[in-house]
Amino acid sequence: MKYLLFGLAFFSSYALAIPDYKKLSDKALAKVEDRWGHEGRERAHDWRDLLNELAEQIPAEDAKHIRAANDYFNKVEWLWDIDHWGQEDYWATPLETLGSNGGDCEDYSIGKYFSLTSLGMDTSKLRITYVKALDYDLAHMVLAYYKTPSSEPLILDNINKTILPASQRRDLLPVYSFNGDGLWLAKSRARAVKGDVSKNLPSWGGLKSKIKAELI
Repeated sequence: MKYLLFGLAFFSSYALAIPDYKKLSDKALAKVEDRWGHEGRERAHDWRDLLNELAEQIPAEDAKHIRAANDYFNKVEWLWDIDHWGQEDYWATPLETLGSNGGDCEDYSIGKYFSLTSLGMDTSKLRITYVKALDYDLAHMVLAYYKTPSSEPLILDNINKTILPASQRRDLLPVYSFNGDGLWLAKSRARAVKGDVSKNLPSWGGLKSKIKAELI
């Protein structure tokens, strides 16, 4: 997490093809099992089942979906990247996070983001958000949910597992946020920065490549 605040001057839009984890194949699950064992496969399988169960509920309810995504990934054990992956900053795919049953704040946020997009939630409602966790004096990542573009966001977090409006999270200082469509600086929430992120945020581009490979 120590490198989270660098490279912002060039960061912006990078369209990541949105995978549908409701359709996670048995072949993909077999890859998880080969790498992480039977328990890893079961966690990924249970996630797929949960997504399909939520998708079948009519009418679809954003509130129920964000609670389910938040709760599911917050069950994963917190591990620092250097201890878990041998790297200072590693962005894991949802299947890596669930398979290994370990991750840190960006892995939780990524898992929640792709849970909700797999349920058909528009990316305009979701922004992975870099903040400073003031109580810990650390860079941190959460997922913000916007009911409408002008709404106050709700914060999906692993430090405080209760989903709260941003105004009630005074312990978090927002820096910037992004989704598959663009980046917003905290001081200009309504205006996305334009440009190419593939070269300037390798972690996001690398995440796209890993997701594609593990779902083949």
